[in-house]
Amino acid sequence: MTLDAAERSRIEDLRRNIESVIIGKGEAVTLLVSALLARGHVLIEDIPGIGKTALAQALAKSLSGSFKRIQFTPDLLPSDITGISVFDPERREFVFRPGPVFANVLLADEINRATPRTQSALLEAMNESRVSVDGITHALPDPFMVVATQNPLEFTGTYPLPESQLDRFLMVLRLGYPQADEEARIVRSRREQDPLDTLRPVLTVPQVNGLCDRTRQVRVDDGLTAYVVEIVRRTREDKSLVGGVSPRGAIHLSRATQAHALVSGRDYATPDDVKAVAPSVLSHRVIERRSRAGHDGRLSAGQVVRRILEEVPVPQ
Repeated sequence: MTLDAAERSRIEDLRRNIESVIIGKGEAVTLLVSALLARGHVLIEDIPGIGKTALAQALAKSLSGSFKRIQFTPDLLPSDITGISVFDPERREFVFRPGPVFANVLLADEINRATPRTQSALLEAMNESRVSVDGITHALPDPFMVVATQNPLEFTGTYPLPESQLDRFLMVLRLGYPQADEEARIVRSRREQDPLDTLRPVLTVPQVNGLCDRTRQVRVDDGLTAYVVEIVRRTREDKSLVGGVSPRGAIHLSRATQAHALVSGRDYATPDDVKAVAPSVLSHRVIERRSRAGHDGRLSAGQVVRRILEEVPVPQ
C-alpha cells in the first residue's frame, strides 16, 4: 500500500507548523516527528536558551491531544508524576487522582534534576504506556510521548540518568547554535509576541494514531534488516566502546528507520533512512572507553557510531 496524498499532507503540515516556531532546525524537527510516529520518546540535550522546551511545546501545540509539563526538581516525588490514591469520605473509598503523566505529550523539563527514585517512576510509563499505583494498573492515553530536556553543562544539583532510563528514549537530540541569519529571524519573530502563542493544532489524535499504525507498514527488506543488525553488532565489537547496543536498540533503530521513511514521503525504507536516524538512536546506548561515566564519553560515542556507519557496507 503506497503513501496517499492525505498522509503526505498531514506529515508535511506537522513539520511546517513546528518549523514556524523552531527556525533553522529542520533536521531536528524531522527526527522529532519520526520519533512521534515510531511511538518513541525523545531526550533533548543542549545548553540553556537553545529552544529545547520550545521544540517540545511546538510539537504538543501542533496536536489536538493533551499536553502536560513537569518541572523536575530534587524534591519531586514519584506520586507527583504518576498520581496518588486519596480517600473520598462521601464514597468511603480510595479514589485515584491521575498525575501529569496522563497526557498525550509529556514535557519532562530538566529531567536530570530529580532523584533516581523519581526518575524511575517514568520507566513503566515509557516502556509500557501504563502506570501502577497501589497495585492497580492504569493505561496512559494513546499516543503517549515523553519529550525530556536536560542541560549537559550543568552538573551541580543534577543526577545523571541511569543507562536503563536512557535506553527508554528512542532518540537523543542536540540542537546547537543557529546560523547568524537564522538567529536574526528568531529575534525578529519574537519582537512583538511569542510564535508559540498563536500556534494551532494541525493533527487530531486519531490522525496521529493512524500515521503511527501506517509507520509499522513501511517496508523494510531483509537486506536492510541485515544492515541494521550489522551496525548494532559492530558497536559490540568496537574496541573503543565498553558496551554495545542491546537488541532493544536494534528494534528501535528499525522502527525509527521506518518512521523516517514515512516522514520522507515513502512507504519503503532505504539505507539513507538508517544513516539519518542511527546517530540519534544509538549514541546514548554506547559508552566510549576513555570516559565511562562522563558526559564527554557519550559525545565521543556519537563519533564512534558515525565511524561505524562509514565502515559498514551499504546493501545494494
